[in-house]
Parts: sequence; C-alpha cells; structure tokens
Amino acid sequence: MTISLAFVAAGGALGSVARYLVSHVVPFPWGTLAVNVAGSFAIGIVFVAIASRGPGYLFLVAGVLGGFTTFSAFSLDTLRLIEGGRFGMAISYVTASLVLSILACLAGLVTGRGLT
Repeated sequence: MTISLAFVAAGGALGSVARYLVSHVVPFPWGTLAVNVAGSFAIGIVFVAIASRGPGYLFLVAGVLGGFTTFSAFSLDTLRLIEGGRFGMAISYVTASLVLSILACLAGLVTGRGLT
C-alpha cells in the first residue's frame, strides 16, 4: 500500500504542475477545457495500453492524470458503463455528477461567503 501511494503521489505532483502550467498558457476558461479534453484522451490510451493495474498504471492514471484532471476518470467511468451496456446508469452517473457537483460548489460558495 505504501509503495502504491508513493507512485500516486509522484504522478500527482507532475500532473498538478502540468495543469498549473496549462492554466498560465491558455486563457480562462479554455485552459480547463484543454486539460479535460487532453486528460480524457490520455486516459483512454493509457487504459488500453497498460493491461496490468500495477505501479505504472497507478502512476499514470491515479497520479499524473488524476493530478492533471479528474474529468478524465469521469469520462472513462462513463464510457465503461456504456461499453458494459449500462446506458441508464451512464446517463444517471453523468447527470448526477454534473448536477450534484455544481450544487455542491454553490453550497461551498454560499458557506464560504457566510464564514467571511
């Protein structure tokens, strides 16, 4: 478990730095879109290319791409549901992810503003 966490942490550091750099090169909000699209593309390649779910997978998927964008994991989860024939679950997952995340962000903004 400890070695797995080290792989995830090392990859996460690289992914987070990459996201930060993109946000300084590509203007808001297009930098976020670029990161989400690039991360989603990359996770598709990595998922197919790395058959084992060992250290390399942890480093790249949970680490680098997780630090770069969690939207890539959302995209992969959605497509895996669709490929598994679970279309209703995929639609529910996408809808719930978008609606609940936006509502949670709103709640966080309201709460944060109330604390200041």
